[in-house]
Amino acid sequence: MTQRFSKSAVAAFALVCALAALMPSMARSVVRSPTGPPLAGVNAPGFSFGASPASINQEISWARAVGAHVIRVEFPWSVLEPQEGRLAPHALAFTDRFVNGASAAGIKVVALATRTPCWASSAPAALLSQCQTSRNTKANAWPPANPNDYASFVASLAARYGSKLAAIEVWNEPDQANEDYLAGPHKVQHYAEILKAAYPAIKRVDPTMTVLGGSLVGSNGAFLRALYAAGIKGYYDGLSVHFYNLVLASVRYLHEVQLANGDATPLWLNEFGWSSCWPRQRVQQEQACVTKQVQATNLKNVFRSLARTPWVAADIMYELQGSRREDFGVLTETGAHKPSFGALRSVFRSPFGKASPVTVHLSRRGGRVLASGSGPAGDYLQMEAFKGGQAVYRAQFTLDRFNRFAIALPGVLGTNGLRVSVFQYWTGSARTASASI
Repeated sequence: MTQRFSKSAVAAFALVCALAALMPSMARSVVRSPTGPPLAGVNAPGFSFGASPASINQEISWARAVGAHVIRVEFPWSVLEPQEGRLAPHALAFTDRFVNGASAAGIKVVALATRTPCWASSAPAALLSQCQTSRNTKANAWPPANPNDYASFVASLAARYGSKLAAIEVWNEPDQANEDYLAGPHKVQHYAEILKAAYPAIKRVDPTMTVLGGSLVGSNGAFLRALYAAGIKGYYDGLSVHFYNLVLASVRYLHEVQLANGDATPLWLNEFGWSSCWPRQRVQQEQACVTKQVQATNLKNVFRSLARTPWVAADIMYELQGSRREDFGVLTETGAHKPSFGALRSVFRSPFGKASPVTVHLSRRGGRVLASGSGPAGDYLQMEAFKGGQAVYRAQFTLDRFNRFAIALPGVLGTNGLRVSVFQYWTGSARTASASI
């Protein structure tokens, strides 16, 4: 199960005139592609390798019913190769059943290859002494002592499944602060070594296999810049990212980091989503809980926003079915459809519609003008106030968990003769909402 790392608060806030110089570059519309949309898919993270054929068939049936092109599943190295040089027959039977079943349903698999087996782990002796092949332990999060051992494993996946896989994702969230997936020091160096070993090994057995590097949660670009310095360019066909906060803004900024470093490979948004845990909880997995309807709206809007983005190759939402611990699924723990299931099926079938519009309404409150409204989730919004045809106020802000905002303009602006416009950065000023008072 993937833990999400929060990068920003969800409450609305305003940054006034000091941000004005930044706005022209931030507000430009994203370049769109006139061709087909990205691969659309779902994550299925909840399986154990003891899952029955019936449960596998059910998961694939749900994925097909929602219209997924791809399904992302973890292929834990620690489970598939518990002993050096020998793949476990029972684990292979599971992956064979899943991959072949998905293929028969017209769905390709993104194989997330992660977790080091006990025999290959570089974990300290104290952790290795507690490592077990029957369950996940802290030692499995440490990188392999020899990256070529991992390379041999992922090459075997490429050889076994070939075109039934949409991609092999090399490791999971190496920059995650909780160290659930890559523990120990020198993370940049270790991940670069893993990626540089895996890529040529996979390409030797299947030159057409798509290899995904990164698997990043950090949208500030710091870890990616360090990876560039470690020489990762040329060792992947796409970069995987997992963004849960300000999804569109994060994707855009990381793409800008790519371009600044001469990297034109596409991004795969392999995890994103919202938990429909409101009002039972306020926060889940470090993310703000939303209602079931807001979850549905947000998913549809992000898929539509990315539909014509040429540098995004895939959008894979988290997750197909929820559990007792988290409510990110479009299906409940019992398999019941949430509103997001229908929303996802609709946008998978017809991805090119417009996202929800921005709205703005002005009212007077306490001698000030209150600008309130709503908009699509996933990015910053900009507000500009004009008086007598001149800009007198500018603010950057985010929406609350219900996709609403309420910002009181400075009292010095008065309560008459004001025009206020608001737009989302992703869609740009072409879809500006305005109101006057």
